[in-house]
Amino acid sequence: MRLAMAQISTGTDPAANLTRIVDETRRAAGSGAELIVFPEAAMCRFGVSLRGVAQPLDGPWASGVRTVADETGVAVVAGMFTPSPDGRIRNTLLIARPGREPLGYDKIHLFDALGFRESATVAPGDEPLVFDLAGHRIGVATCYDIRFGELFVELARRDAELIVVPASWGSGPGKREQWELLASARALDATAFVAAVGQALPDDPAVRESAAPTGIGHSRISDPFGSVIADYDSGQRVDVHDLDLSRTDKARAALATLANRRDIPRLDGTDAK
Repeated sequence: MRLAMAQISTGTDPAANLTRIVDETRRAAGSGAELIVFPEAAMCRFGVSLRGVAQPLDGPWASGVRTVADETGVAVVAGMFTPSPDGRIRNTLLIARPGREPLGYDKIHLFDALGFRESATVAPGDEPLVFDLAGHRIGVATCYDIRFGELFVELARRDAELIVVPASWGSGPGKREQWELLASARALDATAFVAAVGQALPDDPAVRESAAPTGIGHSRISDPFGSVIADYDSGQRVDVHDLDLSRTDKARAALATLANRRDIPRLDGTDAK
């Protein structure tokens, strides 16, 4: 599969961000990409109110992404925000495949850590998602999800050969090292390719230094054996990579962690001593 990773930095204007997505998708099509992955919050960066930004999957913003997917024949994964019935929003990955109805994955694990409380304004999802593309199975996860290995194992159980992880990673001591380690660890957990695509480090120092997770770059592709096959720096970069997804079957046969996995009994409060 020919995969494009779009490590870009988005602003607060959804229309301008959509224009960037359209332009980069057209360029990726010219390079023969079958799939292009944009970061989390591609619709609008974190650090501003998102309630007025959120739109449904059949709204104008997602429709613009769907149109360029149909026009170019390139599938697009991009982070957006959709309304939630409880008055919050959902942190949603839009999956736009040429000629097909769009899909949405709502981020399951919300970032209530390190002084940031995503759940105050964002409602969690509850269903993992794997979709079909060009004869392959592609799983999705969003940013903080990468800390939860059981999600990646479940995506592998659903036959995901490649798992894409759009993110807008927060900065801070050790955060880059954690991001890079987690991307490779999750590839080993799932014995699948993991393409972790982050927001680039913002150019504006005020945005960079805010408390919101606005991105550090360092997108990475790890193969099913945990080897790093693409590593970006912190700046904006859009590039195309050829992935041999047959390596997923080879890794699952050789490492056999999925086949050998056993359910571990959980200790609840009544059993604690």
